[in-house]
This record gives sequence, C-alpha cells and structure tokens, in this order.
Amino acid sequence: MATHNPVELVPYDPQWPEAFQRIRGRLLVLLPQALSIDHIGSTSLPGMIAKPLIDIDIVLPGLEHIEDATRRLLADGFEPRGNRYDDEVWAFLSRASVPAERVYLCPAGNGTHRNRLAFRDYLIAHPQAAADYAALKRRLAAEFRMDGNRYTAHKREFVDAIVARALAGDG
Repeated sequence: MATHNPVELVPYDPQWPEAFQRIRGRLLVLLPQALSIDHIGSTSLPGMIAKPLIDIDIVLPGLEHIEDATRRLLADGFEPRGNRYDDEVWAFLSRASVPAERVYLCPAGNGTHRNRLAFRDYLIAHPQAAADYAALKRRLAAEFRMDGNRYTAHKREFVDAIVARALAGDG
C-alpha cells in the first residue's frame, strides 16, 4: 500500500550529527537504563542523501525494559509505530522536532541492531559502496515516489549484501 507521502530525499546536512547528539542527550535523561544510543540510517553517513529523519537505535538491557521505555517515549510525545522486522525491535516517531526523530527500542544482543551498525560502519569505510547506495536510493525514490514501503523493500537486497560483507570482514 502506498504511503501517500512522497519519499523525500535531501542532500546531507552537516548539522545531522549535532542534532543526533542533542536528541541522544534528551533520550539518556528519559531512558537512563539504555546501554547505548546509536545514530543509524542514512543521516549517520557523512555526505549521504537521506530522508530528513534522524534514526536512532536504543539498546536496553533486556526485553523486560521495553514496556517502561515505551511508556516514557509515549509520555514524551513519540508515536508508536509497532514491532518491526520480527526481531524484537519497537519503533517510535516524533514529528515534533526538526529534523523528525525515529527511535527503535531493542534488547541487548539484537540482530537487527548489529546489522544496522555493520551496514553504517561499512559504508563509512567504503566510499564506493556508499556512492552505489546513494545512486540506488535516488533511483528508487524516483520510481516509488509515493510508496515508501516499496522504496524501502527494494533497498533490501543491497543492504543485505553489504551487511553480509561487513560481518564476514570483507573489505
């Protein structure tokens, strides 16, 4: 089903890392039990075109911390976006700030979180792979302009290949 909101990619904004640090500080106060708060997604990649949305993984000590963290995020104005990836990852969106914030709660040892960091770090270390990803994103944003789900789904093969390379230590 189409999202009815256009897939909007913008040039890299050098203020995104600063925005992440500001958001991270607020989240640390809100969720002091967090083991780590990591900037993920395209806004974490220097020079990468991206949706103007800061994606953040919040790693909690275990599943038993998800319910309390969820209450705190909801009280802070985050909208619940459901359990994602069938991997114990819960998403929340805050449109109140600029740029918007999407946070994911996950327990320690979560595979999705591990893969996201591997993908991010590989693209930072491999400029050609990052350029290939940017080109793919541009093509898919044009092709699926009004369907964010298909835009994301069609990136999957590329992302999976990069994650496999990163986890295998290739490159």
